[in-house]
Amino acid sequence: MIIAPSAPRREAATATRRKRVVRRRTSVISVVGELLMTGGVIVLLFLGWYLWLGDVIAGSAQNQAGEELRQQWQLEQSPAQDGPLIGTPQDPSSAPVLEQPTATAERFAAMLIPRFGADYVRNVAEGVGLRDVLNDPETGVGHYPGTAMPGAVGNFAVAAHRTTYGAPFNRILDLQVDDSIYLETEAGWYQYSFRSLEIVAPSAVDVLEPVPRQPGVEPTERILTMTTCHPMYSAAQRAIGYSVMTAWYPREGGAPAELVELGAAAPG
Repeated sequence: MIIAPSAPRREAATATRRKRVVRRRTSVISVVGELLMTGGVIVLLFLGWYLWLGDVIAGSAQNQAGEELRQQWQLEQSPAQDGPLIGTPQDPSSAPVLEQPTATAERFAAMLIPRFGADYVRNVAEGVGLRDVLNDPETGVGHYPGTAMPGAVGNFAVAAHRTTYGAPFNRILDLQVDDSIYLETEAGWYQYSFRSLEIVAPSAVDVLEPVPRQPGVEPTERILTMTTCHPMYSAAQRAIGYSVMTAWYPREGGAPAELVELGAAAPG
């Protein structure tokens, strides 16, 4: 004779089974959720490491390319000597106006910024295209076509990435008033002194005017304008650094004392 369980017992057994099923489902969901969170953290860490390492590798390659261009100028223009000559600063008005490059992506200068380190040197090329200039492994800094060239009264405006592709302007917010920025060319060194920095909207193209932010005003100074994205890993705004040319050093007279002391005067 089979005795069927009473109704209360059947309900209790059913409730117990349901709780077990719910627990199993909750456990599976919890495990999957934890795995997804762990995977997400790993992916973020990998991306951070990849971006950092990529910038280190690309930055090193750009520095090397800049050194090679400087070595070429050094060998072509300067006689052999025991050590670097220390030049005497000349008035900016005596500096030759660099000729406008005839081709996009043509490299015509090397940028040295002591604030960024003794090994910081990035080639400057004509144009601001991504593929052929700003993302190029041997360049990194691009000159806005139509803006002034070094030595000319007006606004010599350049652009570079703040992150990725070597991040030439990664530390632009670290610049301080009177920091030197040098543009080395075949003829010599154009020295600029940092003056100010501002954050603007991407639409503020008037930073490229002969007198930045003042359309229609006649320039009287030789200005360097550095542009890059802001904030980090975003293109929501632009960080703009302004400098003014304060001295000129002909190659035959020797390099600026600051570069000699820093060990950045003689390439290689």
